[in-house]
Amino acid sequence: MTVDISNFTITTPLPISPTNPIALELIGSRALLECPEVIAMLPDGSLQMTAPTLGASSKSTKRTRCEWKEPGYWLLSSAPDHWCRQQMRLVKVNALQKVVIGQIHVKGSQQPPVKVFWNKGKITLGFRASFLQADPVNTTVLENVPLGALFQLNIHANANGAVSVSASCNGVKSTSAILRFDDTWSTQTLAFHGGVYNQIDYSATTDPNDGSVCIITDLSITHA
Repeated sequence: MTVDISNFTITTPLPISPTNPIALELIGSRALLECPEVIAMLPDGSLQMTAPTLGASSKSTKRTRCEWKEPGYWLLSSAPDHWCRQQMRLVKVNALQKVVIGQIHVKGSQQPPVKVFWNKGKITLGFRASFLQADPVNTTVLENVPLGALFQLNIHANANGAVSVSASCNGVKSTSAILRFDDTWSTQTLAFHGGVYNQIDYSATTDPNDGSVCIITDLSITHA
């Protein structure tokens, strides 16, 4: 099955231009045509996303990403259930061995309610129960997810503010506890993101060969 990101927004680790170092964002269909060095459709229909640690980033960080974003934002109340299902493998990871692979993002803020990491062979979760919460609460969802292994990641939120993250790899599945958003999230507009987002700052001494690469073999977003 071909992974269709034609209408998604892709944030790349490439600069907008030689004179503008901010990360380039493109609609998926254009990104595949214009940025083959960082995003490519493989012959079997899977999607390869590459994020060198040394590259272009947003104004607020020194961290690079090659990340998909769904086309629009949504309120929790807009549908009974919101699902992101992503099947993928990491084939390369940065020197810190920590990369964001999925999240629920919030418009206009750098403090997302849900952020899921591949962290030294574990799937971990950072959760903010409140929009005003400065630091997330971190938990481990699944251990023993080796580099190169195929795994499934599911992020679920419902209209009542219940949230869970599940992951499976090599026949082992685990699901987080049911987490709860408080009422401060009810008016915030949200969106699913995924791919690879390096959790390591670049500098003048960063190895140009350092970075993260994932292959996404299945991707499904539903609001119903």
